[in-house]
Amino acid sequence: MADSERPGKDAPTVRTGQGSTKLSREEFGRRWRERFYDPAFEALPAELERVEAVAWTAYDEYRKSPRTRPAGPGFADPAFPLPIEWLHARDRIHEAQAAHDDPGGASRILLICASPRSDETCPGEMSKTFRLARTARESLQREKGFDVDLLDLSHLTSEFGRVIFPCKACVSTAMPLCHWPCSCYPNHAVGQVNDWMNELYPRWVAAHGVMIVTPVHWYQAPSALKLMMDRLVCADGGNPDPTSTQGKKPEKAKELELRGWSYPRHLAGRAFALVVHGDAAGAESLRRGLHDWLTDMSLVPAGHAALVDRYIGYYEPYATSHDALDADRALFSEVSRAAETLASAVRQLRGGYRPPAPASADPRPK
Repeated sequence: MADSERPGKDAPTVRTGQGSTKLSREEFGRRWRERFYDPAFEALPAELERVEAVAWTAYDEYRKSPRTRPAGPGFADPAFPLPIEWLHARDRIHEAQAAHDDPGGASRILLICASPRSDETCPGEMSKTFRLARTARESLQREKGFDVDLLDLSHLTSEFGRVIFPCKACVSTAMPLCHWPCSCYPNHAVGQVNDWMNELYPRWVAAHGVMIVTPVHWYQAPSALKLMMDRLVCADGGNPDPTSTQGKKPEKAKELELRGWSYPRHLAGRAFALVVHGDAAGAESLRRGLHDWLTDMSLVPAGHAALVDRYIGYYEPYATSHDALDADRALFSEVSRAAETLASAVRQLRGGYRPPAPASADPRPK
């Protein structure tokens, strides 16, 4: 398409045409019944048939958010119905922000163990990441006035009903279509429920510092961590008022962005530390990628000692990797130093220190 044929800024076009994903009644029933594969459910055929009929109706009518109420004061359209679950998540975020801003409150560190491995499920053994995170927690707990919130992402693989659904990339349609907190889930019509993020957003907001301890998986972040990272896009420019886009109307969102969007950084000013470990390759590049992701969201690196990338049992057997970690006492010390450096940075930031910043506005605020 020639530039002259492209839609102007005042009339953005919403591009569609990927095709329908609507299931037939038969295919819906087949997939729904997979949840009851256990022979124990064979004793309840009539009950399951009735529940399936209700589930099909909810799907067929696309009842994404079956419980709503008017948005109320403080929204662009107070009468617009918003999901009750979203409003509850918003309330928890506001409470977390108030706790974060309380000068008399404890300093909070969100400590993230990003490995999906756990001795509670198939691997049969705890992760090296968890051991390093435990060392970080012990160091932080020795810091006076600090509370540590350990977020173990291995619960995604080992705990019933614990899931983080993938980001739907609403932001690529228009930034205001990406709501803060995320309004894409839960989606009761298609069974996308038990999404963990509505619990995790307030934990990020309440934190004064964030420490991520993670392994390398195929040169990249583990899928458990990457899912959370993608779903935090709404914290970096997300729209806190879904009524301004009439829910998920792309035309409204495009118009709103083109009028000028401020791209609010909802997690700005929090300090961070990183510990990345691998066994063959990718530790340094992943550490850099995580650093850039967090600084793009206007979080503040705690300092050089708080940015660690190392190899454990370099090209040695996986079976003895915990033994290799046992032998690397220096790494445990480096993890402790990273935690201590993060605590120091949090004290400075809460004490009024602000990193150097330009006086002029960002010419590329996206």
